[in-house]
This record gives sequence, structure tokens and C-alpha cells, in this order.
Amino acid sequence: MGIDLGSTSLKALVYDLEGNCLSSGSRPTERFHPNPRHPEWTVWEPEQIWGGTAAAIREAVAKLGDPRQIRAVAVTGMGMDGLPVDAAGRWLYPFISWHDPRTAPQFQWWQKHVGGAKVFSIGGNPLWMIHPALRILWMAENEPEILRRTDKWLLIEDFLNFLLTGRRVTDYSMASCTMLFDQRRLAWSEELLGLSGIDGRLLCEALPSGTPIGAVQASAARATGLAEGTPVVLGGHDHLCGALPVGAFQPGVVLNVIGTWETVMTATAGPVLKDELRLSGMTVQAHVARGSHAIWGGSVCSEMLEWYRRQFAQPSGATQGVANNVPWDQLLAEAAASPPGARGVMFLPHMSGAACPIVDPRSLGVLVGLSATAGRGDLLRAIIEGLDYQSFEMVAALAAAPDRPPERLVAVGGATRNGFWMQNKADMLGRPVEVPAVEEASPLGAAILAGIGVGLYRDEHEAYHRVCRPGKTYLPDDSVAQRYAQWRSIYRELYPATRPISHQLFEVFSP
Repeated sequence: MGIDLGSTSLKALVYDLEGNCLSSGSRPTERFHPNPRHPEWTVWEPEQIWGGTAAAIREAVAKLGDPRQIRAVAVTGMGMDGLPVDAAGRWLYPFISWHDPRTAPQFQWWQKHVGGAKVFSIGGNPLWMIHPALRILWMAENEPEILRRTDKWLLIEDFLNFLLTGRRVTDYSMASCTMLFDQRRLAWSEELLGLSGIDGRLLCEALPSGTPIGAVQASAARATGLAEGTPVVLGGHDHLCGALPVGAFQPGVVLNVIGTWETVMTATAGPVLKDELRLSGMTVQAHVARGSHAIWGGSVCSEMLEWYRRQFAQPSGATQGVANNVPWDQLLAEAAASPPGARGVMFLPHMSGAACPIVDPRSLGVLVGLSATAGRGDLLRAIIEGLDYQSFEMVAALAAAPDRPPERLVAVGGATRNGFWMQNKADMLGRPVEVPAVEEASPLGAAILAGIGVGLYRDEHEAYHRVCRPGKTYLPDDSVAQRYAQWRSIYRELYPATRPISHQLFEVFSP
């Protein structure tokens, strides 16, 4: 079983050794805004994360029949969000979500007193406000009594593993997300801990992905329907787990994960901590594949399409605020009917700031080229094209780093079901885009790690050859690709041209 803790859903999927999904369960991930004085503060409530995940597991187990058929379990999911627990295992504060901006003062302190170059040279992290180190500093300044009572800071996957087994551990890929991990030593960085003033006792023991960490305890068995004693194995960060079933842990393969966030990633034999990677917002992270590292960059992605749908695609006669029911197929048909270039409309996809390959948290989204001829489909096509221009720039920044240039691009994630978007991506990149026939790559990758941990697979190479499923390859249309290559210079002017205005607006109107 692979358990996936995502920003929109909590999923549990059971696979056979050939990667076929045998059963699954899912529940929504719910955001909460518990402080009326700070409506922008966003948290995940631990009770909902555990309750929703347990319900998803029960659903999957019930469909399977006999829970003893599940030989092992591993957890994957989002990377940054964590919470404090005391010595008795009681959680003391909700998970601060990656949507939450409260750590801006700690971010500014870190920039001034530690600096981005130092952090990247040790931990491979760009400076983001969502890193756990900054949440711990926020807790020290705003909730010191809670931090005094804290035994461990558990990242969200570690929290679930703790409830399943009672053990407080993390894996190298998740530890890499904290801004406190030494990529060369694969251990907590005494230097970064010293510079930040964070007590290293708060951090869990870090172990390789695929390590067995215990068994499902009685209380978890009652909550989830899993058989007591089922082995639990360390999984890892979701996009890295997603690399395993599509072979993107091999040199020369670029993995493009397209969902709430879009990431591009390639595997390397060791940590490549070049400063040009830092300047383009790339992250260097321990891989879930043994003995490997990853270089990846990411930016918020499909949330912008959801924003478009909420704001511009309400059904006829709907009142403001009514849930949108216009099907995506209809909206995407409208976008496909718009010609390449969207009749001159162009989009800078910085609605959640810029993370890669431009690093600017104060940059804002921009729609330009609006005219009386622009229709709803043109706006959606412009948004998709803007995301794909950004994707091209991320792949170009990634290609400058590893010794072996990218040879194949493999795409996974919910957006790969959208044929129009995938064709546009191939046209924009000017290279084939492979979409394997893999059902839910990240939880399948976690399930592979579970299988490796209990000896069902020898290693990730054997597992990949067992589960790989060729799918559809989108080939670029050369005539369209040439036009995008010409227009790329216009796209590249959007950020420098609008940066001063965005910064002014950000300072005036940001929470």
C-alpha cells in the first residue's frame, strides 16, 4: 500500500507487484483558518489528516477483503508541513500549511543572518518561507511554551508513520526539505543548527527511504482496518516517489510532475551544489532511490487554472460564490479552439510568487495583450501557455547542471489526462513528452519502497522493470514549436517589465 498525503486529497492505494491498482480509497484534505485575527493563516488540523487518511485506508482495505494481503505500507506526500508533538505523542499545534504566510519575519531574519548562499552550499535549499526551520523559529518567537514542551517536530509523513507505528523518524528526502540537512553527510547540519539557534533534539532520526521502521500497532489497526503487525517502511517526498515507477531515477531522464505544483527533476549520483542552481530556484535533495540525489525546481501550477474556473467560468445564471459546475472538457475545448498565441494574450504565472527559475516571492501574476477580440477560451489558453513557457525555462535551467544532458522527458500527475495541455507542452518544449500509463505515480512509488523494504523487490531497478507501463508520447508540431520559440523572447520580457509594479502592489496590498 502507498499512502499519499496531498494538498487536495488523502489517498491509499493497494498494488500488486506488477503495479496494477487493486483497490483504493480517498478523502479530501481540508484547509482551516482558525484565527479570526489572522484570516490568512492556514493550517491542516491533525485530526482531519489522521481521520481522513484512516478513512481512505479503511475504504481501500474493505475493497480488498483480507487486510493480511497487504505485505507492507509506505507513506508519501507534501514536503514542508509539520507539527510539534510532546513526549507522550500529543500534538501541540496544527500543521502550518504551505499556503500560510506567517513566517515572513523569520524569512527576512534568515536572509540577513544566515543567507541563501550558506544554506544552499550545505543543504541544497533555496530560501522559501515554507521551510520547517522557519516554522520552528516562528514557534520559538510566538509560542515559546509550546516549543518548550515539544519533543519532536514531525513532518506530515512522519506524523502518519508515528501514528501507525509509534516511532518518530524521518527519511533523507523529507529531512532535505527542512533547510537543516547536510546533503554531503546525509545528516543534520550542526552548522545550520548553530546559525539558526534551533535545538537539534527537535529533529527526528533520519534514515534512507525503503528502511523498515516498525509495524502497524493495535490502535492504528483499529482505526485503519490494516492488520496489526503489517510492516511499515519509510517512503519519501511525493515527486521523488513518483520517479520510481517511470524510471526517472536514471541519468538523462527528466521527470515533469504536473499538479497543484509543477516540478521538473533529474537524478544525479551525488549532490550538485552549484550556485547557479541556487540562483534559479533549484533544490538539491536526497533521492528516495538509494545512493542518489535529485535536482529539481518547482512552481505553483494548476491552482491558477482552478482560479480561472472559479472566476470566469461560472454557469449561466449562477450567482456570485456559487460552486462552479462548468466541466473541464468544455473549458479545454474552448482553449483548444483558440489559436497558438491566444490572439496576443500572454500570462505570467506568478500568482503565488515566483519560485523557479525566477526567484521572487513578491512577483505577481500578469495577463497582458487583452483586447476586444479576446474571449474566455483565449484567456485559458494563455494561462496554459504561460505555465508551459515557465516549464520550458525550468527545464532549460535544469539542463545546465548535470553532467548528462536531458534525453527524455516523462510527465506524470493529474494534468497528464489533459491531451490539449500535454500537446501544448510538447510544442512549447520542442521535444517529445512521454506520458506513461501509470496509475498514481507517487503512491505507486511509495508502494515500491514498501516492497523493497520487505524484500519483494531487490531494488528500484527491478521494481521499475516490473511496473513500467508505456503510454502515449506527444510529439511536437514543428510549425507551432517554431512560433513559440519566436514568442519566447516576449514572454521573457514580462517579468522584468512588470517587476517594479508588482513589488509596489505587493507592498501595498499583501496581508
